[in-house]
Amino acid sequence: MSNQITCSACAAINRVPDDKPANAAKCGKCKTPLFSGKPVELTDANFARFIAKNSVPVVVDFWAEWCGPCKMMGPEFAKAAGNLEPNYRLAKLDTEKAQKTAAQYAIRSIPMLMMFKDGKMIAQQPGAMQASQIEAWVKANS
Repeated sequence: MSNQITCSACAAINRVPDDKPANAAKCGKCKTPLFSGKPVELTDANFARFIAKNSVPVVVDFWAEWCGPCKMMGPEFAKAAGNLEPNYRLAKLDTEKAQKTAAQYAIRSIPMLMMFKDGKMIAQQPGAMQASQIEAWVKANS
């Protein structure tokens, strides 16, 4: 078996065998590490491919620069990314820059976490959380 992981740098689809350490895997196309311990920045252009082409659950933080709670949660979300990879992919989507995707998912309040598995949203949670709360929510909903 293998996991399918989308490269955050070039969007290439990579297969990572289960018997290889995923956190050490590099993209076959651009050689960038597949996991960096930091959230991946998503846009309208790469969102659909990214959530559909990862076989591990993808957790997306919908946020905006002007949102105080979003800015407070940012470092906590990054800390959670470092603790949850490579079993999960954590990503951020700026709702001001990616209005099409934000509208598609009817984002009305931020921050908003959504978890996707095989391209489908399986859980959502509004409001700012600490890293430990994010990690517990992710594990409880995957």
